[in-house]
Amino acid sequence: MTDFLIKSTLTLLVLLAVYHLLLEKEKMHTFNRFYLLFSLIFSFVIPFITIEVLTKIAATTTNASHIQIMQGNFVIEEETNYLRIALWSLYTLVTALLMFRFFRNILKITSKIKSNKTINYKNATLILIKEKVLPHTFLNTIFINEEEYHNREIAEELYTHELTHVTQKHTLDILLIEFTKTLFWFNPILILYKKAIQLNHEFLADEKVVTSYNNVPFYQNLLLSKVNTNPTYYLVSNLNYSVTKKRLLMMTKTTSKVKSILKKIFLIPTFTVLILLLCVETVAQGNSDKEESTISKDKRKDTYYAGVRLIVKDSHKNLLINKKYEDLTFNEKRLYIAAVPASTKKNPPSEKEFKNWKNDVNFRGILDEKKITNTDLKNYTAGDIATSAKYGNIIHNGKKIEPKMNHFILQTNSYFENHSKKTHEKAYFKVIEKTIKEGTIKSPIVIKEISKKDTININTQAEPKEQKQISEIIKPEFPGGLLAFYKFIGSNFKTPSGLKGNGKVYITFMIEKDGSLSEFEILRDMGFGTGEEAIRVLKLSPKWIPGKENNEPVRVKYSLPITIQAK
Repeated sequence: MTDFLIKSTLTLLVLLAVYHLLLEKEKMHTFNRFYLLFSLIFSFVIPFITIEVLTKIAATTTNASHIQIMQGNFVIEEETNYLRIALWSLYTLVTALLMFRFFRNILKITSKIKSNKTINYKNATLILIKEKVLPHTFLNTIFINEEEYHNREIAEELYTHELTHVTQKHTLDILLIEFTKTLFWFNPILILYKKAIQLNHEFLADEKVVTSYNNVPFYQNLLLSKVNTNPTYYLVSNLNYSVTKKRLLMMTKTTSKVKSILKKIFLIPTFTVLILLLCVETVAQGNSDKEESTISKDKRKDTYYAGVRLIVKDSHKNLLINKKYEDLTFNEKRLYIAAVPASTKKNPPSEKEFKNWKNDVNFRGILDEKKITNTDLKNYTAGDIATSAKYGNIIHNGKKIEPKMNHFILQTNSYFENHSKKTHEKAYFKVIEKTIKEGTIKSPIVIKEISKKDTININTQAEPKEQKQISEIIKPEFPGGLLAFYKFIGSNFKTPSGLKGNGKVYITFMIEKDGSLSEFEILRDMGFGTGEEAIRVLKLSPKWIPGKENNEPVRVKYSLPITIQAK
């Protein structure tokens, strides 16, 4: 939430500053209107945009064999943040009051519409009221004083002004900014946005009047004569606006097309810089092609096995796991789910090669899982065969087949389409069933169900009697697993010069719910900046797969001991 507020507020501030410096004083009011609306929406969208840029981590001269990393310990933190609770309570209370005020004002306006006389006027509806007020607009209604209307004391220019608010639907802009202010009442920049939007509406309406009547001095004097009347509602468009001077000056101003285009072009680098500063996230990537391959394989597995259910039982048929692939832990995926089959492409034999097989009395093979000889090929042509490959050291029907040069595995086109092609395009099965022998694979890590405390510690040996009371803990994982994490630390840790002897560095850090690392703390180090170096390397780390409790992301405090063997 904090990240959202910072990015959103910064974007609002920058775009509003650009508007006041470059656009507000120029006569391109329609463009300015949509710039303000787009800026408002863009500022609330940009915190959700993330553009990841992978950067290679340069290899260091440090020998990784001089660094050993022991298995880290971790604790799931469940902290009661009373300050956060108090702030959210305050926010909810104030927002509820402002929301009540917002809808109450709308009801007041609609009530006034229903309780007073109405007259159809061009594309709008005139509401005749008793109070002495200036003409003002809400949606497609224009409120005017009844006495002035009957005495014809309202100038045609004022009608045109208010009709512009109606036809261009300015009230919708006001409702949008006012509703946004209600939700984000603590952000003062939105007050400035509302003023900018209202002023822009007046510029648009004034421009329509000037072009329609071509009598600027008369219209200026008319506005000056009306400036002392107070507005009725904060949700309406009205003539009494505190920046009348700006409006009078704008009526006589002109903006060249070249100047207008140049200022619009300048906005492109403005939005680009904001995206680069706030959306681009640099992700450290190790130099090992093997690590990259591991991560990409995991992504392929996620796509390939999507929706497949895994059922694992022990040798006594007791159910250990019954989950969809998406709900499996990282370790469960690694232990029980096979790699994605390699992409299978058609590899038909040539006409010459197929003819040689037919004439070879020593030819032996397997066609669509059935043993064949050369005489069996007389019923086929080379075009009927989708794939062909020599085989050796394989098991068929329980018997080992020794490798020979003229032994082949063949697949017809129909068999390939129904079997081999499926195995690499998408998992064609819905359930994977496995039976685990005792002692081969450890059971998933579980903990005893305990009352809520400040911390929850991992307990890897739950008693069988307590199995119904366990809640599952999924520990956080470095992308690619612990081995990849060890390689990452070892290949990036630079042993400080002057360090002698062996020792350990103890670091703790927080793995947040989104997988990012924070709150680094050095518990003990060997001096010479070894602790600071460990933190530097950890800050390069890509986001982890966050820890979970009962399938909900949790903050995890991780302690990491690093053994350093100095040269």
